[in-house]
Amino acid sequence: MATQDSKNPNSIADVVDGLDELANSEDEVKIADVLDKFGARSFAPVMLVLALLEISPVGVIPGVPSFLAICVALIAVQMLVGRNHIWVPSWIAERSVSSAKMDKATTKLEGPAEKLDGVAKERLEILAQGPALKVAAAIIILLCLMVPPLEVLPWASAGPMLAISIICLAIMVRDGLAMLVAWILAFGAVGGLAAWYLGSDAAGSGFLPF
Repeated sequence: MATQDSKNPNSIADVVDGLDELANSEDEVKIADVLDKFGARSFAPVMLVLALLEISPVGVIPGVPSFLAICVALIAVQMLVGRNHIWVPSWIAERSVSSAKMDKATTKLEGPAEKLDGVAKERLEILAQGPALKVAAAIIILLCLMVPPLEVLPWASAGPMLAISIICLAIMVRDGLAMLVAWILAFGAVGGLAAWYLGSDAAGSGFLPF
């Protein structure tokens, strides 16, 4: 059973520790286990978990980045419309990853988590709470839409997920400056994808990757 501290993480390290606990307690970790561990009302931590998994070695498995993006987008939509708890369909809740892969992922994430946590703190809180959360949710959805077309390029889909991770951390810590930086990264990523699209064969054929 998840502890209260697990359901109220205030850093990426807390989230990584929670994932490590899950990996050490089960043979496989389901999305449902993540929701139970961090709480069905913890929108930012749960989205952060999914974004971190995409950035980790788990994200190199074909199809996983797009699946995780779908999960994050589904949660962000619920955050945008003001739901007070997370709902996911059973086919998503039952999806799992082996504990061995999860353990490997958490090991790889420990260093980056410490660095990001080291710069996050309460500041410009107006950009990390209230109406700003609706803007954050909309940007997260936009970033998720970018993941499927980027999945064809090695590690490219990690860019949008990194921005999502920073947004979620900013919400958890109420760091408005981090939120602003994430928004800039997000729009930069959108611009980069647009430039790639316009310079690709897809532009000539009229195919829009998302």
